[in-house]
Amino acid sequence: MKPNQLQLLFDTFDSVRHQNGQEYWFARELYERLGYSSWDTFKPTLERAKDSVKTQKIPVENHFQDVTKMVEIGSGASRETKDIRLTRYAAYMIALNGDPRKPEI
Repeated sequence: MKPNQLQLLFDTFDSVRHQNGQEYWFARELYERLGYSSWDTFKPTLERAKDSVKTQKIPVENHFQDVTKMVEIGSGASRETKDIRLTRYAAYMIALNGDPRKPEI
């Protein structure tokens, strides 16, 4: 990966980083930035990343936390949606386990 491509990847991750004592990301905010067209096409990558963490004997729940968020659906209405709160390590594992044919990966 060229240095400017690496910087672009860091900028992409930083643009959706949250902080509340610790930094974290939401999987639903990352999938499009990583070149996936839908949540459903991104799910296998999440599972591969979780499997990689398990293989290393690291507790998956320490890095991939299921959450429910309220999202706007238009005209001021909102609804609950499931998401996954990710540590930096989880986001890194997702990038490593992503589709290598995607330029964003």
